[in-house]
Parts: sequence; C-alpha cells; structure tokens
Amino acid sequence: MSEPIERVAVQVDRLCWTGILLGLAFTMTNVQQFAAAGAAVWSLAWFAAWLLDPMVSLVLLAILRAEQVTARHGVRLGGWVRAAKWFTLGATYVMNTWSAFVAGSAALVVLHSVPPLVVFVAAEAVTELRDKLGTAAGATVEDVAPAPRTSFAEYLAVARKARKSSAKVSPAWVREVTGCSRGLSSKLAAELNGDQP
Repeated sequence: MSEPIERVAVQVDRLCWTGILLGLAFTMTNVQQFAAAGAAVWSLAWFAAWLLDPMVSLVLLAILRAEQVTARHGVRLGGWVRAAKWFTLGATYVMNTWSAFVAGSAALVVLHSVPPLVVFVAAEAVTELRDKLGTAAGATVEDVAPAPRTSFAEYLAVARKARKSSAKVSPAWVREVTGCSRGLSSKLAAELNGDQP
C-alpha cells in the first residue's frame, strides 16, 4: 500500500525541485542585468554580476533541502533559517523585477514576477508535500484497512441476545440492535423469525 504513495512522493519531489531550479535559472539573466548595471559585456563587472544570482540561489537551495530533511524527522529549525530563506527569496524577487518596475511596464512586472513567485510557493509547498506523503506512506495497514467484517453468525448471535419474547422481529429492529446493513437485516430477521415455534 505504501509503495505507490512513496513512488508518487518521489515524483512530486522531483517535479517541485525541477520547477524551483527552472524558476531560479530564469531569474539568473535578469539578476545579472540588474547587478551588471550597464557594464560592458565581457568586462570584469559584467562577469562578476553572473555570480550574484547563483550565490543567492545556492544558499536558498541549501536551506530548502535542509528544511525538507529536518521536517521528515520532526526537527524544527530556528528563526535564522527561516529569515535566511525569506531574505534569499525576497532578494531574488526584488533583483528580478527591479527593471520591470523602473520601466513601469505591467506586462514585464508580471512576466518577471511569475518565476520567483513560483519558487516562493514551491519552496513552502515542497517540504509540506513531502512530509504529508511520507506520513501517508508510513501508515500501517491497520491505519488504512477497513475494520474486520462481522459475520452473519456474529450478527445473529447479537440479535438473539437482544431479542425479548415480546419483541417484534423486523429488518428495522435487527438493524437497530446489530447495526448491520439493510440487505443483511432482512436475512437476519427471517432467520430469527424461523427460530420461533
């Protein structure tokens, strides 16, 4: 039962991380342009600007991965970790959308907002999704299997014990005293009425 859930958990994990990585890759060129601030192509400043986004993204990815693993083991991380995560996410968003806001173009703001926002949302969701899927995969058979079925003989014994000599045995009465299904109650009532001389 847990194997298909675990397979789904792995797929969800891979898809979320792929989305996060693609989102961060998309933001890289915008952050580079922001950091280069018009520096000449191939200049030292232009090359150095390429380092800013990976620096922020690698720290963010390390935090997200650590969060995912510690959440699986029920370990809570401190406030600095959360602050670092939100700072790196916020920095990525601001640097990615800055030129769009300066240009005053709503279309560019939307275009450059979507990837970092997807990263924001996925960063929060990936840990919880993995945790919940892990919980579902770890459930025992007893947790997910239906309760053992009560046999006809067991229902009949309960009804016989509950029957008083004055009781009118009907399917409704049988359902009331045994909690059995409607279909079974008719058979039980017929059996009980056959008991009477």
